[in-house]
Amino acid sequence: MTYQFHPGKASVLKDKVVVLTGGALGVGASVVRILHSTGAHVFFGDVLDEPGTALEQELSTNPKTTIKYIHCDVTSYEQNLGLFDAALQAFGRIDHAIANAGIGEQGSMFDPNLTLETVREEPDREMKVVDVNLKGELYFARIASVYMQQGADNQQSRGDKSLTLVSSVAGFREDPGLNVYVPAKHGVLGLMRVLREYVQALCGHLEDHPDIEPRLLINSSPCPIRTNAISPWMTKTRLTQQIEGPFEEAGLPSNTAEDVANVIVGVLSESSLNGGTLYIEGGRAWNIEAGLMKLKPQWIGVKQNSDLDKGTQLMGSGDHWIRKDA
Repeated sequence: MTYQFHPGKASVLKDKVVVLTGGALGVGASVVRILHSTGAHVFFGDVLDEPGTALEQELSTNPKTTIKYIHCDVTSYEQNLGLFDAALQAFGRIDHAIANAGIGEQGSMFDPNLTLETVREEPDREMKVVDVNLKGELYFARIASVYMQQGADNQQSRGDKSLTLVSSVAGFREDPGLNVYVPAKHGVLGLMRVLREYVQALCGHLEDHPDIEPRLLINSSPCPIRTNAISPWMTKTRLTQQIEGPFEEAGLPSNTAEDVANVIVGVLSESSLNGGTLYIEGGRAWNIEAGLMKLKPQWIGVKQNSDLDKGTQLMGSGDHWIRKDA
């Protein structure tokens, strides 16, 4: 039920316009390099201006492809818009969008040394993890759902579209001590799950979604947007240097930045993949989402699963039962 994912040919991304965040270093920079090598036009954002600008300069040698770095703090809605604006103004369309920016745990939300006095201080540093890892992806996804619909009168703009959200293995399991990172990454998978049908279902595919009311959908017509999530296990980047040694000593598999980047680019290349969660370990990827949903009657109960599905259909998107003034 869970199957191994084998990335397809990245050459299909030639001349495609791709927007991504967190592209200056690590996995994001590897994605930028791979996409550029295929002939895609890449607009990437980050807050790390020096490596971001250096990467743009390094790759700006082919006059047939565009590579553009733009300063983008993903917690700023305006700066997310600026990243998408740059791509749309240059090409009149955006084909693929990747929300890759993320940070690790900051501080200690549940410090055992907290007292009645110190707990009064608002945990601004700790909550930045939610701002970058979840709010940033919500901003990015909202903007992408509109910008990727533009230029639909152009035949070239009506091809495959995708939104890829980068989560983590922490998005579907617990990691003690990562008290803010884990909930934020769980939220990214939740975002993918609410978007995988509602963003794509318009565009002539409603017969496959009889339970969805068209008026409640994000307006994706006439370009369906595939939505998938990436959940890598330990990946060798600047954020994981302290644990690379113990992993190797224990004989545990880990990923390189290039491993994860190849899977992300593969998700963009595979036009039939929608609603997947790609778990990556040792450079190999498995789509675990299909198996999880298939086994739902077993882990929740057959009748409970049937009742839950019926209730979900009745609730729809919630527009007709959530108070607008609440």
